[in-house]
Amino acid sequence: MMNRRIFLAGSALALAVVPLAASIRSTFAAAGNSFPVTHTADEWRKLLTPEQYNILREEGTEYPGSSALLNEHRKGTFACVGCDQALFSSETKFESGTGWPSFWAPLKDAVGTVSDTTLGMVRVAVHCARCGGHLGHVFDDGPKPTGLRYCMNGAVMKFRAVSA
Repeated sequence: MMNRRIFLAGSALALAVVPLAASIRSTFAAAGNSFPVTHTADEWRKLLTPEQYNILREEGTEYPGSSALLNEHRKGTFACVGCDQALFSSETKFESGTGWPSFWAPLKDAVGTVSDTTLGMVRVAVHCARCGGHLGHVFDDGPKPTGLRYCMNGAVMKFRAVSA
């Protein structure tokens, strides 16, 4: 039987969860005002795998250590799967030990950032400057020369090797 204390506790929990769920989507909405490449949600679903859609369009994340790009060490460029925008050079990739491909700098004008307050913390979300797709987050614990760690989801990037 439900008593008043259980009802109030449940109501308080529900009121706390609803704004958190809304804030998860608000970061992406803030970043997605207008970009050169746009599609409807249905078009994006046709272009991307379910995992890519979840990450790129709904700000999901891949499991640490699951990306084939984590161990990609050839010379080349990492690009967005949503719009083919070149994002990072292999020259800025480093082993962060986090389980996600990490870079100390993006290519010029390739990405944008927005404040992300989901999960009860303040982070900086990184999105593709061409399609607005969520790529990951940037942190200030990276190597020189920038001191930054762009911690990216490899599932939403493709690698283009430099021809020898």
